[in-house]
Amino acid sequence: MRLVLLDSPDEVRRNFYPLALSRPLWELRCGFSSLGEKLIAKVGAGDVAYFVPDYMADAYRTKVERPLRLRSGLAVNDSSVLDGDDLLIVDPRVKADSFNVAGRGPSEVGLDEQGDVLYARVAKADLAKLPTGDIGKFIAAAKAKLPNVRSALPTWQYIWDLVLANAEQITADFAAAGQSGVEGKVEQPNAIRGSKKDVYIAPGARVHPMVVIDAENGPVYIDQDAEIYPFSRVEGPCYIGKESVLFGAKCREGNSIGPACRVGGEVEESIVHGYSNKYHDGFLGHAYVGEWVNLGALTANSDLKNDYSTVSVMLDGRRAIDTGSTKVGSLIGDHVKTSIGTLLNTGSYVGAMALIMATGKPLPKFIPSFAWFLEGVVTKGFGKGKLYETAKMAMGRRGCRWSEAEQAMWDAVFEMTAPMRNEAVKKGRRVMLAR
Repeated sequence: MRLVLLDSPDEVRRNFYPLALSRPLWELRCGFSSLGEKLIAKVGAGDVAYFVPDYMADAYRTKVERPLRLRSGLAVNDSSVLDGDDLLIVDPRVKADSFNVAGRGPSEVGLDEQGDVLYARVAKADLAKLPTGDIGKFIAAAKAKLPNVRSALPTWQYIWDLVLANAEQITADFAAAGQSGVEGKVEQPNAIRGSKKDVYIAPGARVHPMVVIDAENGPVYIDQDAEIYPFSRVEGPCYIGKESVLFGAKCREGNSIGPACRVGGEVEESIVHGYSNKYHDGFLGHAYVGEWVNLGALTANSDLKNDYSTVSVMLDGRRAIDTGSTKVGSLIGDHVKTSIGTLLNTGSYVGAMALIMATGKPLPKFIPSFAWFLEGVVTKGFGKGKLYETAKMAMGRRGCRWSEAEQAMWDAVFEMTAPMRNEAVKKGRRVMLAR
């Protein structure tokens, strides 16, 4: 049986922006690992293929910083994988812990309430009925010719759902990992609160003196080669990824950090992708932060409104979506850079590649991708070329390469996000002229 991860339709993917601008949905994280890793583990698949939006296919093929389970035998947008074996095709919105569809069996197509395909199990004997040269035509034909079933499988709906579920998912992932104890180095004096069965310190990890690991209210997993500097407090549930470093951090409950992040100050119930920095003091709460982000000293976000009402988020710059939660911080895309003292509003959307200069007051709730936010307004700044130079330099400092395929993907994202950015730039010009 071959597992095929098929990224969601564009209208669904928008609910996971700005993080999904530069990655398929299964690369989003919750708990210890990505949604894709969880689905692969649940299905028990050894043969996996991937279909992503065309504009990111080349970049995804060449991206080296990918979990090994997603890297082996990587087949991306290769229609030949649709022939020769039983197939289980899954939309990554499906929550892995509730996915109970057998990999082999009679062909069937599972549909959600809107009639969209959540999964398709296609027996090898039925492949001859379907056009295997194009994934879109294949799915359309499967829906038309194979038995349809109404599926009640739970799905992720919005990007903030991952943040709100993160603490619970960390606890579940810790139990599934079945590891506890100290295999790394813990220097004295230190304090471990709660049960030591709820703490795992992996080989190569190093915990300096004067560190508190508090597992009283949830487990703490410190992965390989992570390092915790003095005067840090790490509260569970918490996952510190490989090669990440905490610098005197107040690491509150519910955080998934890393790999290879640098974190200081106060962080609470947040997901931080790889290679991002929040080195200095400042508060990050109920946030989702992409890769290669640098949050300047004293950058802080609000995650609770003064009137305690539910938080709304503007995913498209126009339409406010009620999250149903009183706690939602910032959604920060890849390669974002903020200046010292940046103040992010409750439920903020900061588009990918945005560069932000502080104003001394909370910023607008929506900042488009590739925006230069200067003097309190969105501008074109020095253009995307300068942003690319910064991205290339940042990646080079960590031994990673800015490839032609990556730049082509970002060029496509630039065009995709142009309408909202251009509208904001025009508004900014009017504000500047009125001053």
